[in-house]
Amino acid sequence: MRIKRTTPISGTKRRTRLIAVASGMAAAAALTAPAVAAERPASFSASQLAAAGDAVLDADVAGTAWHVDKKSDKLVVAADSTVSRAEIAKIKKEAGADAGALKIERAPGKLSKLLAGGNAIYGGGFRCSLGFNVRSGSTYYFITAGHCTNSASNWYTNSSQTTLIGPTVGSSFPVNDDGIVQYTNGSITHPGTAGGTDITNAANAFVGMAVTRHGSTTGTHTGSVTGLNATVNYGGGDVVYGMIKTNVCAEPGDSGGSLRSGSSAVGLTSGGNGNCTTGGTTYFQPVTETLSAYGVSVY
Repeated sequence: MRIKRTTPISGTKRRTRLIAVASGMAAAAALTAPAVAAERPASFSASQLAAAGDAVLDADVAGTAWHVDKKSDKLVVAADSTVSRAEIAKIKKEAGADAGALKIERAPGKLSKLLAGGNAIYGGGFRCSLGFNVRSGSTYYFITAGHCTNSASNWYTNSSQTTLIGPTVGSSFPVNDDGIVQYTNGSITHPGTAGGTDITNAANAFVGMAVTRHGSTTGTHTGSVTGLNATVNYGGGDVVYGMIKTNVCAEPGDSGGSLRSGSSAVGLTSGGNGNCTTGGTTYFQPVTETLSAYGVSVY
């Protein structure tokens, strides 16, 4: 079986002019202090926020990631340490009349795909992390990051690449960031666990969800979901959509590793900024989308 995974991109820019209205009072009979109009917080429509997101995408600044924050009613744009002031100005200029909908935040370190040479699952000279074991009928697979499976046709258990796990049979990156590898070596066990926890189902993330990440570089780390439907620009045309944003740290080699909430599979590690010493932000491919795309399930 060979699975091709693609996702169409669509989007229409809309520009809307915001009009601020102020009112005051004047007393005709006597001199009084002028009334001060209370400022109302700006409210942005879904179309304005979508247009702002399109503008950030069109600005094409590597090292940025953005999502709509429903609490603040803003498009939060995280800019890593490589993004210059001029590039931030470029983003705002591109947004034009919708620039007020942007909330620019600085993110420490460099935003990058968490790919490295090392140990865990090996292919194409790289090390990644296994996400979740899945199945379709009596055929078993594992899912991981697409920027990993794009780099190798076969995967191994050891760095010398002498013990074969099996071939990559499906991969999607950029746009999505997931891939699937079939177990063809019958001597390798494939339990339905992540970090020693039995995975019984898959769940959609929500803001505030408590989550746990497992990776081959940094092991187990916990945190929470801080944003949904994030777009991440890794640079060089590598843009992914619909990502889960978290405050969980990760480092190179953790790519493809599992994100779970209790016994529920939630995401696959894509990339991020920061590290597990000082903290950071990590983005994840939603697992429910991956399972549906490849026609497999956790067990």
